[in-house]
Amino acid sequence: MTVVNESKQKAAIASLWDDSAAATMSEPELLLYRSNLLGSDLRITNFGGGNTSAKVSMPDPLTGGQVEVLWVKGSGGDLGSIKMDGFSTLYMDKLNALKQRYRGLELEDEMVAYLPHCTFNLNPRAASIDTPLHAYIDRKHVDHMHPDSVIAIAACANSKALTETIFEGELGWLPWQRPGYDLGLKLEAVSKAQPGLKGIILEGHGLFTWGDTAKSCYETTLAIIQRAESWLAANSKQPSFGGARFTALPADERAALATRLMPLLRGKISKDEYKLGHFDDSDAVLEFVCSNDLAPLAALGTSCPDHFLRTKIRPFLIDFDPANPDFDRLVNGLDHALAAYRADYTAYHERCKRDNSPAVRDANPIIYLIPGVGMLSFAKDKATARIAGEFYVNAINVMRGANGVDTYVGLPEQEAFDIEYWLLEEAKLQRMPKPKSLAGRIALVTGGAGGIGQAVARQLLQEGACVMLTDIDAEALAEAHASLVKVAGKDNVATIAANITSEKGVDGILEAAALRFGGIDLLVSNAGIASSAALEDTTLESWERNQAILSTGYFLVSRASFRIMKQQQLGGSMVFVASKNGLVASAGASAYCTAKAAEIHLARCIALEGAPHGIRVNVVNPDAVIKGSRIWDGKWKEERAASNKIEADDVEDFYRKRSMLKLSVLPEDIAEAVYFLSSSKAGKSTGNIINVDAGNAAAFTR
Repeated sequence: MTVVNESKQKAAIASLWDDSAAATMSEPELLLYRSNLLGSDLRITNFGGGNTSAKVSMPDPLTGGQVEVLWVKGSGGDLGSIKMDGFSTLYMDKLNALKQRYRGLELEDEMVAYLPHCTFNLNPRAASIDTPLHAYIDRKHVDHMHPDSVIAIAACANSKALTETIFEGELGWLPWQRPGYDLGLKLEAVSKAQPGLKGIILEGHGLFTWGDTAKSCYETTLAIIQRAESWLAANSKQPSFGGARFTALPADERAALATRLMPLLRGKISKDEYKLGHFDDSDAVLEFVCSNDLAPLAALGTSCPDHFLRTKIRPFLIDFDPANPDFDRLVNGLDHALAAYRADYTAYHERCKRDNSPAVRDANPIIYLIPGVGMLSFAKDKATARIAGEFYVNAINVMRGANGVDTYVGLPEQEAFDIEYWLLEEAKLQRMPKPKSLAGRIALVTGGAGGIGQAVARQLLQEGACVMLTDIDAEALAEAHASLVKVAGKDNVATIAANITSEKGVDGILEAAALRFGGIDLLVSNAGIASSAALEDTTLESWERNQAILSTGYFLVSRASFRIMKQQQLGGSMVFVASKNGLVASAGASAYCTAKAAEIHLARCIALEGAPHGIRVNVVNPDAVIKGSRIWDGKWKEERAASNKIEADDVEDFYRKRSMLKLSVLPEDIAEAVYFLSSSKAGKSTGNIINVDAGNAAAFTR
């Protein structure tokens, strides 16, 4: 395997500042503009990381006089997407007055409670723990970024000397210290004592830069990061991570192994909380997992607090030899290896805990490294899993850069613990909203481009599930995806065009769900067609098509889903969207009615086999869901109108009046029933049928 020094492949970081656009902006707007520019490039700072600030003269809403106000990125949020309401605003005179309240490093956490008392203009955005770091630096504009190149220098054993060599006195340097009030005072002291500095490197952490204007601050930040990148590229003398030990498997084999492994692994780590997975086999990851130094570097853990908080003390290294890819051996060793990781994590908590430390949290790993294959990351939701993986890629880049010019140093264990189990961090976790009812669940919806399919997907997404939609109509599926992304974001929705009557196609659907999210928990079989013809006019082709889609297709999808659910050992739920016609025969629709009856009986059969594994199988029977239905847009509407001797335009009104409740049945009504049966609210129901038909006495179950 060829070793590539990634830093040499990067294009220079270019300024995106537009003077003409900036000329129309106020100082707070310039801060927002600068923040969005900085956050748009992951080489500058990672998602959710970094802070920006500006000290702005503004009229006091009480006195009308001019006061200095600190605008600073508030708690949470991301620089690339932050809006004006993402910034906290605080009186600088009150922040300075807080110094009189400071009682020393051991009690610095109490200073956080004073920050709300400094709020300017009743701004509801909570101030972050980094607020004092910005407030006390003696400059108008301050950026705090976490670029891989600068952290690589900050994480070197000889970090201070390298800072002096590379930046020739333009940057100061401070030894490692947990972010907080005391660090803010130290930054103030350095910025005042050395007014010629352009910024400061914090050992093992990141970069502070500043300027007298928003533009000069932005361009100084870019220049410092570019200087670090260029110096590392020019001076890296060592092979990345000690050179290559393994050759990566071909891309299709990497994906195939991850697809097989993720549901099994997910099942082993989701007993207490459902996890969602993410797979990354990018060049940076492959270079690391194929290297000689993989094991010792992985054991060191990460350096930057932003990285560490999202990736845990260290990753989980899976015992796998890509030269002899024995999957069964890999799986057989997982239980023992995971137990050892959990025991090690618990021992770390015992060694490092303070008298008032929170109890040990989930001891399962977040990052999983597989030689020759790539990296898996698992977390409580898809976005968090993806972002955790991205942060570990940042850590990989840091280790490459540091070891190329010096020796990488991870965060000391006690310091790592004090950040992970920081009482302020624990308080933030306790304030998190209660998880939604389907949080961490993975749903597959067939017929996902239709009205019922989209309504079901939307309902499941709103309840916290991730959804894989499939449909044979690729164009309609793309439109459905675009619509649902607006509801739940791109992380939580995926699509795959496929034919559920094809065994290979169905396998591809489940493989896509496993690779994208980690497995499957909820199956909603909803793919459908409809046909109407007198018995003597029903062709064999029409009969077989109904059976292929509505019976065979449902069998293939449920069988493939059942296999994965059994592997995960987390239980599961299947809901078949059948029809009133599966219970009540209709003249002129023998092929359709028979296939729908087969669906219902198939569901009962699977319910019998699924019960010992906690897999529930239930049926929703709609009737006459006309609005939003692609089936009723076609020939079926005309056929049913002819069968009932009415005009096609009168079909919806006919079925509404025919119902006992005199109500139209909508896709959203079906979605509510599907959600109920999928959720824990129906956790003791299996083999059941819910009719959503506005009342049809002939369809009463008996």
